[in-house]
Amino acid sequence: MNAEDRIYERLRRHLDRQAIGFPASRNGAHLRVLRHIFTPDEARIAAHMSDRYESIGTLYARVRHLVASPDELGKILDRILKKGGIEVKVEDGHRTYANAPLVVGMYELQIGRLTPEFVDAFKAYTSSARFGLEFLGTALPQMRTIPVERSIQPRHNVATFDEATALLARASGPFVILECICRKKKRMEGESCRCTDRRETCLGIGSIAQTVLLSGNGRAVSRDEALAIIRANQKDGLVLQPSNTEEAAFICSCCGCCCGMLGLHRSLPTPVDFWTSNYLARVDQAICNGCGICQRRCQVGAVVVAAPQMPASVDEKRCLGCGQCVESCPQQALVLCKKRIEIKPPPNRENLYAFLKSHRKGPLEKAALVGKLAIDILRTGNANLLKKEP
Repeated sequence: MNAEDRIYERLRRHLDRQAIGFPASRNGAHLRVLRHIFTPDEARIAAHMSDRYESIGTLYARVRHLVASPDELGKILDRILKKGGIEVKVEDGHRTYANAPLVVGMYELQIGRLTPEFVDAFKAYTSSARFGLEFLGTALPQMRTIPVERSIQPRHNVATFDEATALLARASGPFVILECICRKKKRMEGESCRCTDRRETCLGIGSIAQTVLLSGNGRAVSRDEALAIIRANQKDGLVLQPSNTEEAAFICSCCGCCCGMLGLHRSLPTPVDFWTSNYLARVDQAICNGCGICQRRCQVGAVVVAAPQMPASVDEKRCLGCGQCVESCPQQALVLCKKRIEIKPPPNRENLYAFLKSHRKGPLEKAALVGKLAIDILRTGNANLLKKEP
């Protein structure tokens, strides 16, 4: 490892100690990912930051041996921000800065900087076993699934954190819409989305929106525009996945053909063990005529029509409770059922990250996770996870 590699390795170790880890990969792809985002000088600065927002004054006291003045530090931070390497929060006209996790965070902020080389590096890194164990092993998922509005009935007594309109109504803003990086990556690879040809589908809120705008990505929208876009996403069959917080920081609208998160879901033998959702779909087999619309609408392969005109069935180990099958059923044979125990998310991202940081899994717990995945593969016969790139 040369001197420059050691700079990036120090940053990696620093990021690995935060709420969502950044483990080294045996193939060295982690260094290529960091090189795309940071220069060596920027990497030195980022390695002294925190995953909590801090002022330039606070940061300068820590990095004054690396920069000549707070003004110089501010210029460096703004360069990193424009490349999607850190996050910013603006309060009363003053900026505060924080490290960003790779996912959800730095990767999504590369929307304006995607190159084939970065796509290859990111794929090689996120396909590594060490990243997979870190990502799956968090005490809570970073995202959760909420139902499409037309699948919800009054009897559900839906909590405000499980309903898109309520999430946007209580959000303080600003709001920003940006292109989905997963669909853009697919287009670069010569494939197109099977659900929608619309590009601006991802919504950032609050400090995430501030970061997106100041990095030069996305565009500001009103609350009403944000809601109209989310409703169009639902109509196109996309799955709503906001941050796993009561106060939404973002709302992703995902498809099974492009989305990395739903692709991971499809590869896992028992995905609901790693997902947060308060609903699941059920079929009234006396009404279902086996038309297959629900199977085509499901983004994760949880609804199956085994033979023509046979009633559909729902695999409860795979069902996200997104409601797309319910909303699209012409026979009204599917309904959403609320799970017996409602999972209430943390209030905001700061609380979520604090919880994740205090509940990081150690080597023995990660070994137990490997054992669980192996047993699940044997029990279900679903070995798709083993087919992922090494």
